[in-house]
Amino acid sequence: MYARLAEVVRSGFTESVHFGSVAALAPDGALALARGAVDEPMLPRSSAKPFQALACLESGAALAGPRLAIAAGSHTGEDFHAELVRAMLAEAGLDPSALGCPADWPEDETTRHTMVRAGEDRARVRMNCSGKHAAMLMACAAAGWDTASYLTAAHPLQRRARSAVERLSGEKSPHTAVDGCGAPLFALSLAGLARAVRALAVAPQGTPERAVADAMRAHPEYVGGTGHVNTELMRALPGTVVKGGAEGVLVAATSEGHAVAVKVIDGGPRATSAIALAALAEIGAATAGAESFTTVPVLGGGRPVGEVHATL
Repeated sequence: MYARLAEVVRSGFTESVHFGSVAALAPDGALALARGAVDEPMLPRSSAKPFQALACLESGAALAGPRLAIAAGSHTGEDFHAELVRAMLAEAGLDPSALGCPADWPEDETTRHTMVRAGEDRARVRMNCSGKHAAMLMACAAAGWDTASYLTAAHPLQRRARSAVERLSGEKSPHTAVDGCGAPLFALSLAGLARAVRALAVAPQGTPERAVADAMRAHPEYVGGTGHVNTELMRALPGTVVKGGAEGVLVAATSEGHAVAVKVIDGGPRATSAIALAALAEIGAATAGAESFTTVPVLGGGRPVGEVHATL
């Protein structure tokens, strides 16, 4: 059912193997590469954030530039991220207590250490999904919807998010789950996920879909953060939209219309970028400039002794 997608080689010995699925689309939208269970339902996790951001935009939230990028992103909790989230909430007449995501430490290590030294604690604005949640609250305020229940699947905003996922993917979601941040999460196939991200990347100028893609392209530091692989990969491949998710999920789509969606079935993320780049290269997408992302070093005694690489 699942394909062998990557292997971990240490000192010339294959130590571990990652299995999963990958679907890649040609510029015309046709399925150009399929490995594993690309037509079976999966949970897109944070790779769905661009579609949720689209639903917020379509609901009337005043999102543009960094605000739209952080709505579609999984930020690393740095000060500039937290400050923007607070500003977004203030624009909606709310404060961080309205956020439905759990309090967390920032992913960025330097910021986390600074907070600990200063005696600060976990905070909701530092949680990687707080930009999405702030955007959802902005959308509720703009549309006149209840903000206390914004995370229920029956809420008008979440129904609009489901509609966006189904419209962009071209399929009905067969299952609704609760994501790690507490928001509803709509299952779809991996091929459908690739179609959805491609639809954003090639949307006509002036559409809400194109606005989401362009905000991510222009402000990758709000999609991830300092040193984050999604941020750095978008910088290495200008015009490409990249968004990872928990449990080994990653999507990428070029401005030319190539698109890829990856799901590593063990949930590990270390090989997802390498797998995605290998799939894009195999279907003819330009990946020059991203060579450093095609392998992950395996260390022994603090120095490279092998690598993690794709095996498509």
